[in-house]
Amino acid sequence: MTTDNETYDIEAGTELTEPVTLTVNGVDHRLDLPGRRLLSDALRHDLRLTGTHVGCEHGVCGACTVLLDGQPVRSCLIFTATVQGCEITTVEGIGDDPAHPSAVQQAFIDSHALQCGFCTPGFITTIEAFLTDHPHPTAEEARAAVSGNLCRCTGYQNIVTAVCRAAELKHEAGGAEECAGCPWDGEQS
Repeated sequence: MTTDNETYDIEAGTELTEPVTLTVNGVDHRLDLPGRRLLSDALRHDLRLTGTHVGCEHGVCGACTVLLDGQPVRSCLIFTATVQGCEITTVEGIGDDPAHPSAVQQAFIDSHALQCGFCTPGFITTIEAFLTDHPHPTAEEARAAVSGNLCRCTGYQNIVTAVCRAAELKHEAGGAEECAGCPWDGEQS
């Protein structure tokens, strides 16, 4: 016996599930999930990709930011079933090797842009997408790019510096033009 909206089996005492196929960090996954499972919960609990953090659960803080077809989205606001056929990239897909961090991750290290680290995965994914579209940001553009993510520890200046440092590292790796207006001077403390 089910309820009118067909989401809960009263006799079994369980929520009904449906097959969902996700592509996360280039790997296809088939899961049986309730229709109301949030993407953040599917990533963390079903796929065990715990780099995506859940902070406010209202889409305000940015800790749960992942890339959906290359664009940053708040995974705590999206039902998993709605992203079938999309490419989802988590912080683990950006860089999961401590010996070889991504340019953005290395920039956070170089710039001392993290303290507790809770907000860092959301910043990393946001900045990765931003630099794809804006490879040569000014400090003001970098500040605007991270303005939708909250950090309670750093005061943001080192995060803005990290955005520009990441642009420099990407420039060094790919031979692109120099970044204009970046505050990175190689001697951050």
